[in-house]
Amino acid sequence: MKYHTQRSPQRGLLALSVLSAAILSQYAMASSHREAPFIAGSPKVDGTDFYMFRSYEADRGDYVTLIANYQPLQDAYGGPNYFTMDPTALYEIHIDNNGDAVEDLTFQFKFNNAYGQANAAGLITDGEIETGNGGVQVPLAAVGGGSGTTPGFLNVVETYSVNVVSGDRRSGTSSAVSMAGGGTTFTKPVDNIGTKTIPDYAGYAAQYVYDISVPGCTGQGRLFVGQRREGFVVNLGEIFDQVNLNPLGARDSRSNTIANKNVTSLALELPISCLTAGGDPVIGAWTTASKRQGRILNPNPAGPVAGDAGQGPSVEGGAWTQVSRLGSPLVNEVVIGITDKDKFNASEPKDDVANFASYVLYPTLPTLVEVLFGVPAPMPEGGRTDLLAAFVTGVSTGASDTPANFKFTAPANLTTPGEMLRMNTAIGAVVPGAEGYSDLGFLGCDLAGFPNGRRVTDDVVDIALTVAEGALLGANGLQTCDLSGDSPAVANPGAVVNDGAKPNPAEYSTSFPYLATPIAGAVSAN
Repeated sequence: MKYHTQRSPQRGLLALSVLSAAILSQYAMASSHREAPFIAGSPKVDGTDFYMFRSYEADRGDYVTLIANYQPLQDAYGGPNYFTMDPTALYEIHIDNNGDAVEDLTFQFKFNNAYGQANAAGLITDGEIETGNGGVQVPLAAVGGGSGTTPGFLNVVETYSVNVVSGDRRSGTSSAVSMAGGGTTFTKPVDNIGTKTIPDYAGYAAQYVYDISVPGCTGQGRLFVGQRREGFVVNLGEIFDQVNLNPLGARDSRSNTIANKNVTSLALELPISCLTAGGDPVIGAWTTASKRQGRILNPNPAGPVAGDAGQGPSVEGGAWTQVSRLGSPLVNEVVIGITDKDKFNASEPKDDVANFASYVLYPTLPTLVEVLFGVPAPMPEGGRTDLLAAFVTGVSTGASDTPANFKFTAPANLTTPGEMLRMNTAIGAVVPGAEGYSDLGFLGCDLAGFPNGRRVTDDVVDIALTVAEGALLGANGLQTCDLSGDSPAVANPGAVVNDGAKPNPAEYSTSFPYLATPIAGAVSAN
């Protein structure tokens, strides 16, 4: 297929320009970590990154991988409680496949944390150990050294269930996702405590990749929930230090300041046919977390010991209330005004035009960059309608060799705009590091990358910075993808505005769940 544009401004629709200027802002940039006042105090329900891409593992080309990351900036040594998920929260991944900005499919994750289990030898019962004066509660998540892929005794065990809801997330038809062979209760591997507790953590965690059956879906999918190494790459410290960068230097000249962090991933791999509808290959997706509307603190908690349900530090009830939302990276922290950040986290895509259109059409951050650095802020007459297309309607390239405009990430029959991560599932996967791959996504003429979905290796920071400085407008001689010829061609290669931190494909997996084995909390000397 050939790709053309009929006029150069359409090229500006193919990247998220507003995101790029934001990198120079004063807000946190770890994609979506601590991006709003309320969520900064609730890390267990803080969605940090959302990825959606055609699977590039061998023989999985007909699948889409969705990864929702939660709990930002995890220090591997963060015991003794580590990073369990919130059993009083509802974590969801939503799919819109008909262009109305309303979820058509929702995958709901609900967790249960059990404390104080008994091992076969009876060493520990209900979290107690015999010390010579009766049973005494053990303060650790694991007791005893492990062997190979088997951990020592675990004093905390997390399980979870997944339901798929067709239609409205609260009133639609809900059915349980099951593992191949039956069963609807899945186990989350304990976090990577250290090599003495779990010598072979990669092998241990791999035991919790499940083949799954999804009601209404032909063919099996895969599921994994567990700790992974943080995949987002950013030179955070120097950006905060008055943008203390060499922005046109080598893209790997600085360090990734969050390279030693972990994150918790909710990962699904599903056949493309399970996610699309009506022959339209374009889908939109986002992740949310919700909490119960009411909470009563217990002044005399009995502790979260198995069998003491309702006797813990709080009792929660009432309607589910959304507290976190994430589609495209960097939106809430650098596009939405600070007084509306909590409102954005509680909102749904169908209401975005009414609630947040001015932030996209008349973004403040390019103007701040102009004040700080003297770089003119692009402001075409009528506002940034290019950004409106990129964020809320999807992008059409205007290809002349198809019966209708090649839609790229625009739904075939858009009825309601809404911000989400959009992806054209008809565009084949490109394996990171292989021919045709670029971690700059569209800027490198790799149409399988951001903003056509988002792969774990896409360098959204450098894409954003380069677009901010005018690449897609033809300003400053910066790298972009020229679609005006018979085939895509990189223009001005190498002129990339960057933060000096570059993703290395070798540090990621090429198989599900794609993010690497998490960093161990300790490495045994034995």
